Amino acid sequence: MSASRTVLLTDHAWPDDRVERAVVEAAGLTLVTGPADPAPAAVIEALVREHRPAAVLTCWAPVTAEVIAAAPDLRIVARLGVGLDNIAVDAATERGAWVTNVPDYCVEEVSDHAVAMVLAWARGLAVFDRDVRAGNWRPAAAKLRRVSTLTCGIVGFGRIGRATARKLAAFGCRLLAHDPYTQVSAPDVELTTLDDLLGQSDVVILHAPLTGTTQHLIGAKELARTRPGALLVNVSRGGLVDTDALDEALATGRLGGAGLDVLESEPRVPAALLERPGVVLTPHIAFSSTASVEELRRRAAEEVVRVLSGAPPAYPCNEPRGPRP
Repeated sequence: MSASRTVLLTDHAWPDDRVERAVVEAAGLTLVTGPADPAPAAVIEALVREHRPAAVLTCWAPVTAEVIAAAPDLRIVARLGVGLDNIAVDAATERGAWVTNVPDYCVEEVSDHAVAMVLAWARGLAVFDRDVRAGNWRPAAAKLRRVSTLTCGIVGFGRIGRATARKLAAFGCRLLAHDPYTQVSAPDVELTTLDDLLGQSDVVILHAPLTGTTQHLIGAKELARTRPGALLVNVSRGGLVDTDALDEALATGRLGGAGLDVLESEPRVPAALLERPGVVLTPHIAFSSTASVEELRRRAAEEVVRVLSGAPPAYPCNEPRGPRP
C-alpha cells in the first residue's frame, strides 16, 4: 500500500457514498467524501492539500493540474464514468499517477437512450404528449416517419456506437458510421466520412468523446450539410455541438428536431431550446439505470483498491512516466 491510505471522493451524482465506502473500507483504506455537487477546482485542491490522498475518485469535479500537484502521495485518479474531460490526464501522467475509467458500464443504457430519442422523434411522442396535455386532440396534425425507412448516421463507432447500430438494425434502418480512430466493421453498417454521413442521414447520433479536436465537432458548417429536416441526437458530451449553430438550424428548419441528453452549458438550459417544440431534453441521464450506477461505483472503487494494493489497473487510460509515490 501507499504511505497514504486515504481515498478522496470529490463528488457524487447519487444520494450517498455507500457503495464506494464499502469497497474502500473493506480494503483497509479511509474514504473522505467531498460535497455531492461538483465543487470548483480551488475547493478540490484544498481538500487534496488537507487529506493528502493516495487516490482520487471523481465524478464531475475538476481534477486539474494544480489539484494533482497538490497531492504528493497520489497514485491514481479514477473516473466514475467514461469521459476524461474533467481530469488533467497529462499532469497525472507526468506525476506518475494512473488515470482510469469504467469504459463499458453503460453501453446498453446509452444506446437505449439514443434509440429512444430516435423513436420519440419519428413517432412524435414528446410533441403530441405536450399537445394533448395542453388540451388539444389533433391526430390530423401528425406528420410521422416510418422508422424502417430512416438512414441513421452514427458518429463514433466504439462500444456504444456499435450497440446503437445493432439496435437500430432491428428496425430495418440503413446505417452509416464515422470514426477516424477505428476501422471496426459491423454487419450492414457502412463506414464513411463525416461529410458523407451528414449529407445522407435522416438521423445523426453522436457517440464521440469530447477532446480538443472534437469540441464543436458539429457547428454551423456541419449543420449546413445535413439533410433538411434531420434529427440530431447527442448522448455524449454537450461540447460536441455548437449550441448557437444548433438553435439557428432548428429555427430555420434545417434540422427537424434534436434529442439532447447533454448541453455545453449544463445544468443551465438555453431558453431558446426550451421553446423549440421539436427538441427533447433529458438531464444527462443516458448512462443511468439502477444496475449501471451500482456497477460503475463498485468497479471504479475496485480500481482504486487494485492500484493501491500494487497491482496494475484493469482499465488504464494513460501510462505514467514520472516517479510514483
